[in-house]
Amino acid sequence: MDASESTTEEREPGPQEPRRRGRRRWAMDTRPLRRPAYRRLWGSTLVTAVGSQLTAVAVPKQIYDITGSSAWVGAASLAGLVPLIVFALWGGAIADTMDRRKLLLITNSGIAVTSLLFWLQAFAGLDSVAALMLLLAVQQAFWGLNAPARNASIARLVPEDELPAAGALGSTVMQTGQVAGPLLAGALIPVIGLPVLYLIDAVALCVTVWAVYRLPPLPPQAGTAVRRAGVKEIAAGFRYISGHTVLLLSFLADIVAMVLGMPRALFPQLASQTYAPYGEGLALGLLFAAIPVGAVLGGLFSGTFSRARRQGWMVIGAVVAWGVAITGFGLSRNLWIAVAFLALAGVADMVSMVFRGVILLSAATDEMRGRMQGVFTVVVAGGPRLADVLHGTAGSAFGPRAAVAGGGLLVVAVMLVLAAAVPALRRFRV
Repeated sequence: MDASESTTEEREPGPQEPRRRGRRRWAMDTRPLRRPAYRRLWGSTLVTAVGSQLTAVAVPKQIYDITGSSAWVGAASLAGLVPLIVFALWGGAIADTMDRRKLLLITNSGIAVTSLLFWLQAFAGLDSVAALMLLLAVQQAFWGLNAPARNASIARLVPEDELPAAGALGSTVMQTGQVAGPLLAGALIPVIGLPVLYLIDAVALCVTVWAVYRLPPLPPQAGTAVRRAGVKEIAAGFRYISGHTVLLLSFLADIVAMVLGMPRALFPQLASQTYAPYGEGLALGLLFAAIPVGAVLGGLFSGTFSRARRQGWMVIGAVVAWGVAITGFGLSRNLWIAVAFLALAGVADMVSMVFRGVILLSAATDEMRGRMQGVFTVVVAGGPRLADVLHGTAGSAFGPRAAVAGGGLLVVAVMLVLAAAVPALRRFRV
């Protein structure tokens, strides 16, 4: 069963749409939102994107309030990363063996219960770092199980020609959450306190569960062999990647961009040294906000690229553009020029995310999509954290600006070498 079979009764007619003119040529392509099933999934993502960021701010804030130590905040981040990686890989295998709607219901309910427990411990004044780290680990485990099923379901809810538009809509929502969520949390914490913030997230997640409940069933397609989601199936997913060059390159492209070119670990040092004349606090806030803001703007104008058919070239171009923008950021002494380069990097990152997502959904069979999305979740979560270690070390050795600019140049060089040496990504198109 493909997208056209799974949503035929819900789809509005009109596959032959008039040519987009004027503003509609560059504005966000919203065709997937006409399909009720996708609209429900997208709506649940919208709620989760903002709500999850409320908790993402509240947990480190509460840990710092209890301990007064940034080291404990960093340890909590690690406590969440490990279960996210483990359960994303396992969740991808599960998503290929059971009804994905049912898996989404279970995991979204688990995330909601965890948020309720966050509220309960804050309301009770428990002040236990161990309890917070345990709850964070459980929450990230549920998130790891949830993400592959959610992303793999998209190809069953929209036709193939709308996958880029669906990817742009989903990525824009997630990036908007990364901007709006922390800003909202920062404004609300002094007014309502941490317990109520957790409670807002828990209530919002109940809306997500209801939206997922109204999705159509998404069982494995007819003819798919019955399997158990174990280590063997996870290993089969990695073998599948190694045997499909275009999938392997889509993952490598993200690793190259994020590990070599994500300079966020150097933002505090740059804010306190290079951009100190502008005010350290202002500089730090702008640096952290610039990339997600650029990504949101890229999503809002995604009509300019979402109908491109040469997805491989779009990924190559986006990663190279990311590297160029990061290099420009590293060379900039003016804060506003630096922020502009980071925003351009955010636009490039949005384009890369959209078309890497299209490649994963269209180049893999449905029985492998969950596992591909599990690996994708691990790469997205792990790449920036590896970059923090690499850039932090390079910044100490060579200075922050040299480390940033050098990383950007490496992104460009490595991506061009990969594109030249392996033609599979250049040739890929839908």
